[in-house]
Amino acid sequence: MNRSTQKKLGVILQYSQMALSILISFIYTPVMLRILGKSQYGIYNLSNSIISYLSLLSLGFGASYIRFYSRYKKDNDADGIKKLNGLFMIVFLVMGAVALVCGLVFSANVFIFFNESYSAEDLRIAKVLMKFMSVNLALSFPNSVFTSYVTSQEKFIFQKLLNMVKTVVSPFLTLPILLMGYGSIGMVVVTTVITVFVDITNILFCLLKLKMSFDFRKPNLHLLKEIAVFSSFIAINQIVDQINWATDKVVLGKFCISGAVAVYAIGSQINNYYLQFSTAISGVFVPQVNRIVASDESEVKKNKQLTDVFTRVGRVQFIVLILILTGFIFLGKYFILKWAGDGYENAYYVALLLIAPVTIPLIQNIGIEIQRAKNMHQFRSIVYLGMALLNVVISIFLAMKWGELGAAFGTAISLVVANGFIMNWFYHKKIGLDMFYFWGQIGKFIPALIVPIIVGIVLNIRPTTNLVGFVVRVVIYTVVYSLSFYFLGMNEFEKEQVRKILRKLKIVK
Repeated sequence: MNRSTQKKLGVILQYSQMALSILISFIYTPVMLRILGKSQYGIYNLSNSIISYLSLLSLGFGASYIRFYSRYKKDNDADGIKKLNGLFMIVFLVMGAVALVCGLVFSANVFIFFNESYSAEDLRIAKVLMKFMSVNLALSFPNSVFTSYVTSQEKFIFQKLLNMVKTVVSPFLTLPILLMGYGSIGMVVVTTVITVFVDITNILFCLLKLKMSFDFRKPNLHLLKEIAVFSSFIAINQIVDQINWATDKVVLGKFCISGAVAVYAIGSQINNYYLQFSTAISGVFVPQVNRIVASDESEVKKNKQLTDVFTRVGRVQFIVLILILTGFIFLGKYFILKWAGDGYENAYYVALLLIAPVTIPLIQNIGIEIQRAKNMHQFRSIVYLGMALLNVVISIFLAMKWGELGAAFGTAISLVVANGFIMNWFYHKKIGLDMFYFWGQIGKFIPALIVPIIVGIVLNIRPTTNLVGFVVRVVIYTVVYSLSFYFLGMNEFEKEQVRKILRKLKIVK
């Protein structure tokens, strides 16, 4: 199967997996929330946020693999690839071991992260959760080498199918455990078992199918230093992401009750889905970006090619993300109330405060990979680090006053500041992307937005009070949005891609 087909099917499978994940969550999450209760769900999310900080021990190495692999692949250096694989495996095994030790230390001192409103039983549960989560995280480190190798081979279909299986299996195994009364501890045990299964499958695919090989002899310390220098600013980006998406829950856990953490977690879950819809497309273009940058073409020609990829991906991301954002604005409140239940009303506003500001960087998500491929990701790292630190300060102050809404608002402020004119200036002036062309192409969607917005307002004149009415409104809005964007927003290339999908589904000839 050629690269183009792998990309197209990879994107389709990724969106299918996401759609399936959302559907399963729609059914599974309300049940889980009602079984666990707001308090234990908050403890589960707070424990997970604390342990997730240990993922920073990867030091950005995982994101650098494809760049260095592309260098050896270009020269057909099979021995160099073996040594690269061996070096990365040694590094990630050490990282996994350190993460495990640190996680066990965290679990032994769990009281540091929780305030006095949590009972002794709450702390006991948190301690057990953090131990299993530490094991889960530690296993992910060496497996990331195999995952990166699969990506470098552009075997997107395997990756997406494996993720889809994980998405389906996880709730079906977890729900019986919850019904038997094992609570959040049972959930994390099941998650660990599934992780082991997925990791083993991934490893066997790499070793048996892709013939991945390793050379552990005489690790190239010079190469390690080069990778470390390159990865250092990626690590800063990861720190920033961790602060932006996990710190709020830690802040709420320290200064507010567990219920606030639970409400924030529901809003954050909506945001996570939103983020995934962006990376679904951009992720499959990573090898292509690296090939363009590594080519022998002139810098002007390479920048034009990168601008074309940047714009093409950004337009598709805009179509998908704005449908989600505007749809949630008009219909999200009812969804949250019926999905999460009473007591989670503020999750709607938390979600809006998180997803609205992040839309601009998400439609420009491929730009991150372009920066990395050009080894020009340092500026973004420094800017984002400053904004992340600002986020912490603002979120602590606002969370103490307004709970989960204050924490979300603090994050929103930092995202707006970091992702506005500064990064677009950098893309245009330093990276070499034509941002005037990019925004001109995005601006062509404005006429297509007018009709959906009018319809959304009309649908909310009389808010729905039942599930049937909600589903009808979702269908109406989606159809209106899709038709409006097809006829008033899409260019001929995008229309042809839609027609190809419809022909394959035998909807049109």
